[in-house]
Amino acid sequence: MEFKHYTVLKEEAVELLDIKEGGVYVDCTLGGAGHTELILEKLKGGRVIGIDRDEDALRAAAERLNDDRFAAVKSNFSELDTVLSQLNIDAVDGILMDLGVSSYQLDTAERGFSYNNEGPLDMRMDTSAPLDGAMVINGYSAEELSRIFYEYGEERYSRRIAAEIEKRRSVSPYTTTTQLYDTVYETIRGSKTDKLSSVKRVFQAVRIEVNGELSAVEDAIDKGIKLLKPQGRIAIISFHSLEDRIVKTRFGSAAKGCDCPPDLPICVCGKKPIIKLITRKPVLPSQKELAENSRSHSAKLRCGEKI
Repeated sequence: MEFKHYTVLKEEAVELLDIKEGGVYVDCTLGGAGHTELILEKLKGGRVIGIDRDEDALRAAAERLNDDRFAAVKSNFSELDTVLSQLNIDAVDGILMDLGVSSYQLDTAERGFSYNNEGPLDMRMDTSAPLDGAMVINGYSAEELSRIFYEYGEERYSRRIAAEIEKRRSVSPYTTTTQLYDTVYETIRGSKTDKLSSVKRVFQAVRIEVNGELSAVEDAIDKGIKLLKPQGRIAIISFHSLEDRIVKTRFGSAAKGCDCPPDLPICVCGKKPIIKLITRKPVLPSQKELAENSRSHSAKLRCGEKI
């Protein structure tokens, strides 16, 4: 299957990076390489490192870009510091993270990310990883399933869904996305919209659990800020409230510096701001982009600059 790429907030994200001549940039979530392609177009000299866990993405990007200024590395973006160290890079001019699932992954039924197509209950971004969606659904206790549906999917009927999964898997283990879809859809009372919203939230929760996404985001942001050169920028696109909350909180903490209790008359922690916020409020997709790409609807872009 061809590696499709629908790059969200491409122009806006690359513009916020403020590309410098001869700069070194990292696309931490390479995907279809749309952002990297535009960075290379605007970059004179310099270098771009693309990181992804997906072998298909890395192969497609290398073929599409064919640029000696570009290097693709298979890794989790939370290991950004290790990747750059192995490349003998101490600091960079810009870092981009697009936290969404790639269109290729969603559209390829065999990857098991989408509830719109029947496929194996997989959801691994790195297909060599040991944990997949079927192992979560069949192996986790009802209590653990309820927790991840609630915490990672913000699903209010998490207990009801988990209990139904436990009942059904005792008869027949879950192996396909359709089985999980049917369970959630048939368990939720309400309109078709309510049912589909719960399906979406449960699939999101399982995907986050399988790939350890939220903890990876936290690690990647903290490491990324440390690796920026002065006046270097970090731009992050998130696609759901849990991710955006992490980005906003991490950026806010780095921009504030001091974390002393507000009732203290003077700062005693000695922490100084590390970044300044370039975007006080998130940048949202334009009406044109929303009309052309429905998957951009929940996207939010935030940017900070190293002091």
